[in-house]
Amino acid sequence: MLVSSFIAKKIPGLSALLVFAVLMTTVIVLFQHPALTGDVNDGIGLLNTVLTNSAGSPYFLVTTALLCALPILMKLPKKQMLQLWVQFGILLVLSFAAKTGLKHITEVPRPYTYELQQLGLVDSVEQFYQLDAARKDQVVELAKENVSDWRIRHWQGETNYSMPSGHTIFAAICVVFWGGFFFRRKQIIPALLITLWATGVGTSRLWIGMHWPLDLLTSIICAGLLYCLVPEWESTSSK
Repeated sequence: MLVSSFIAKKIPGLSALLVFAVLMTTVIVLFQHPALTGDVNDGIGLLNTVLTNSAGSPYFLVTTALLCALPILMKLPKKQMLQLWVQFGILLVLSFAAKTGLKHITEVPRPYTYELQQLGLVDSVEQFYQLDAARKDQVVELAKENVSDWRIRHWQGETNYSMPSGHTIFAAICVVFWGGFFFRRKQIIPALLITLWATGVGTSRLWIGMHWPLDLLTSIICAGLLYCLVPEWESTSSK
């Protein structure tokens, strides 16, 4: 009885995550991995930067604050708001720990490191990862002649490994938790808006050259598994 009730409460969140997975897979299938060299339209560069920053440090805190403000705007009972915030906080801590641990285990090079190799700036991607942080930034700086600053600024800020995508796992956590929250209350539009935003975040990570498609899908799976570890306290009431 308790198990079936627990599973039932997880279904809305996992349903939202499934929608995100389908949208992200569609993007991956329909759009080829972009060329990382050459000029970039400023509008496209800005859009991808805003999307990626909304799920990255430090601006993910703004996104988190906005999402956590939703129960206040909806005037939910204080106990229910506290439960939601605790659940979301647990998920965030688990996701950051999982992301860090998996990156050290998988050690998958980022896509842009292969571009640096193609440009002759490093002999191999393995050599790039053997450099210290300052030297990595210097190598990326040398790519400015061939790569737009819209991408360079992100490459210099993230010289660690690729799998999974921290930005995408954060976005997926937002979808599975807050998207599920709205699905449970039969409020489809806000759930879909969160899911579309998350899809934009994932797409921006591909466009910038930070991640492979498998990184994004792995992040979504991780979010779903972590979500299943978090206790469910909130009532299933849609009122």
